Amino acid sequence: MGGLHKYLKTNEGQMKEDLIRLMEAESPTMDKQAVDACGDVIRGLFKDYFNETPTVYPETVQGDHLSFTIGQGTKARVLFLVHFDTVWDKGRLTIEEKDGRLYGPGAFDMKSGIIQAVWSIKSLFDTGISLDGLTIDVLCTSDEEIGSQTSRTLIEETASKADLVLVTEGPVHENGALKTSRSGVGIYELIVRGHSSHAGSHHHAGRSAIKELAHQILHLEGMTDYSVGTTVSIGIVEGGTRVNVVPDYARATIDFRVKTMEEAERMVKAVEGLTPFTEGVTLEINGELNRPPMERTPDTVQLFAMMKEAASKVGMDLEEAHIGGGSDGNFTSGIGIPTIDGLGGYGDGAHANHEHIVIDELPKRTAMIAETLKQLQDHGFTKQSD
Repeated sequence: MGGLHKYLKTNEGQMKEDLIRLMEAESPTMDKQAVDACGDVIRGLFKDYFNETPTVYPETVQGDHLSFTIGQGTKARVLFLVHFDTVWDKGRLTIEEKDGRLYGPGAFDMKSGIIQAVWSIKSLFDTGISLDGLTIDVLCTSDEEIGSQTSRTLIEETASKADLVLVTEGPVHENGALKTSRSGVGIYELIVRGHSSHAGSHHHAGRSAIKELAHQILHLEGMTDYSVGTTVSIGIVEGGTRVNVVPDYARATIDFRVKTMEEAERMVKAVEGLTPFTEGVTLEINGELNRPPMERTPDTVQLFAMMKEAASKVGMDLEEAHIGGGSDGNFTSGIGIPTIDGLGGYGDGAHANHEHIVIDELPKRTAMIAETLKQLQDHGFTKQSD
């Protein structure tokens, strides 16, 4: 066991205590007071461990965003990207330690990732390893779980100054793999307006919005192409007023996922260009590409190779994977910054009642991040495109 891993294993108990404090500060996205209270716990960690205070980005509805900067080195500028809001209403889950696992709100998504970011930096300081070649930014956002509505611009502006981005969301739960690519996400609403009429005596005069929507659903779902990683799902369908009325209104939500920006642009054009199958019916289409794809680029490959080497020093055979879900890493990758995701606590149950991490994996995965920072301190990071 190397020095960094040994140090972190020795401090596993304190890492767990810090994580429990963060979890106890429950932070459902739409409860600003609770989210800001969780932000205060994060401020305390950075004050106690690094004597650092944040730049605060105030919000009126969601919690305030926080940014910390450690060091002024020029070899590499690293951005840790984390969020501290959760999907859980206060009191919905209890915190419990059982069979080597820590259960509770945010354990996996993603408060363990915050602790790993903090302790990876702390481990280097406390073991006497210089970080004078690095500038490390830690951006803590408060609204990822509702689509990063207030934080996206801040994320992109902060990432534009970085050489690379480390996202400490949870890894692939089956094997702990890092996420070197994620699908882009398009979210749209399709509204169909037809003409109502009596379903019996004047059926011929009606233009059924539901019938038209059925055609559109089959058309949209038919755009799914697994060979290129494109999927389309209609998640919500509603319409009509009475059983004996030809419906003049119907609505559906559209979720599409794509692996590349080229495919994203094609799908946006296809969805926004939908036309009616039925004469006399109109369509209204609202939405956008919510998150661009996080693509696996040569720079990502180089960064993953560095992390795989770091992982080998702590006894991990690290793998990589593509994930269909999006994260804030999609935004940083979308502006061309090399991004690796899935560095957080190993476990399972994101957005599920059994959300948890495996406790003894916490120091190991933190050591992997610390070893990566050490490599960056020693060698920097040069983009393939530079």
